[in-house]
Amino acid sequence: MSFQAYLDNIRAKTGKGPVDFRQLAEQKGFTQNGEVKPAVRAGEIIKWLKEDFGLGHGHAMAIYALLKGVKKEGNK
Repeated sequence: MSFQAYLDNIRAKTGKGPVDFRQLAEQKGFTQNGEVKPAVRAGEIIKWLKEDFGLGHGHAMAIYALLKGVKKEGNK
């Protein structure tokens, strides 16, 4: 499955896309100026995504990769 397919599935399940998750992560205090804060651990973000949005581990990791800048929309 391509990275974009993960994002498409997440949008279908939650109604939220990358911009929404970036904004929500900023509101939750996980990111600042579009970057994950150094003190924030991946597990904190993964837990939030699983609990609040019902995402599985792989889909939550896709959003984490997006927030970290490791992956971008449209990546394979």
